[in-house]
Amino acid sequence: MSRLLSPLGLSLPILAAPMAGGPSTPALVIAAARAGGLGFLGGGYKTPQALAEQIEAVRAEGVPFGVNLFAPNPVPVSAEDYRDYVRAIRSEAARYGLPLPDGDPVEDDDHWTDKIDLLVANPVPVVSFTFGLPDRSVVAKLRKAGSTVVQTVTSADEARLAAEAGVDAVAVQASAAGGHSGTFTPAQLPPPTPLPELVAQVCSAVTLPVIAAGGIAQSGDVADALRAGAEAAAVGTALLRTDESGASAPHKAALADPAFDTTVITRAFTGRPARALRNYFIDHYDDIAPAGYPALHHLTSPLRKAAAAAGDTRLIHLWAGTGHRHARTEPATRTFARLAADL
Repeated sequence: MSRLLSPLGLSLPILAAPMAGGPSTPALVIAAARAGGLGFLGGGYKTPQALAEQIEAVRAEGVPFGVNLFAPNPVPVSAEDYRDYVRAIRSEAARYGLPLPDGDPVEDDDHWTDKIDLLVANPVPVVSFTFGLPDRSVVAKLRKAGSTVVQTVTSADEARLAAEAGVDAVAVQASAAGGHSGTFTPAQLPPPTPLPELVAQVCSAVTLPVIAAGGIAQSGDVADALRAGAEAAAVGTALLRTDESGASAPHKAALADPAFDTTVITRAFTGRPARALRNYFIDHYDDIAPAGYPALHHLTSPLRKAAAAAGDTRLIHLWAGTGHRHARTEPATRTFARLAADL
């Protein structure tokens, strides 16, 4: 019996990983539950009101689900480095008539306190965190409210810290994952350890239930993760092209475009390391992009949105894991069925 899945009533050890910024729609979360698994709403970048509305939309369907938040772990950037980067990318913004800010970097905590208050007052089945480790008191409040608390980790050391904070489970994210790395130390990325090996390391370090994530795109990947000791596997990129995904049309198309054949880790878009399809923006700006989150995210966000609306894949953050070629245009339930084929 799974310590993690059984209490939630799940019949399939496959989860839809949270993908902030649009892909993780209520429809995708509901589809994951209908398939027997669990889906997560990506709470990052949303206002508390927008998150509350999505929670209620999923809750109305009577299915288990989770909410993921970005735990504050700021990466400060100097005003000088920030302004140098503004000047560097100004010509790209000018293509869309976008003025870039001349002031200081925008640093915020993504409405952290208000979102925690929302989840304590209106508990959801599962709450997960990434980027940083919340205070033990926050974990305790959520657990007292009835939520299972999951922490994203990228190493055995981070898993030990999560266990000390009192979480119920850890999501072990390998470097093959698409989008942002959940590492606690974004200036020093963890080594590219294969997911099964990383899962085994974490299972040896802590007694908590483990969710495996990062590069899972085929049924064999799921089976390998479970054999290594995980109780469930989380998939993200494999769901980006599904009917229920909220990823932009150019992002979905790029995942299958032979012109985009390489993924790289970059901080050019947000100032925090994330894996994406290599494109023009990465080639031209990754080497000069300073570390600085969330300042660079706020700086480039209007440009990325304008490019997405125009179908300009040169300037979009095309988040993708190493298994992106296995993402298909199909209902999410079919993707879940394919991933479960070897179980």
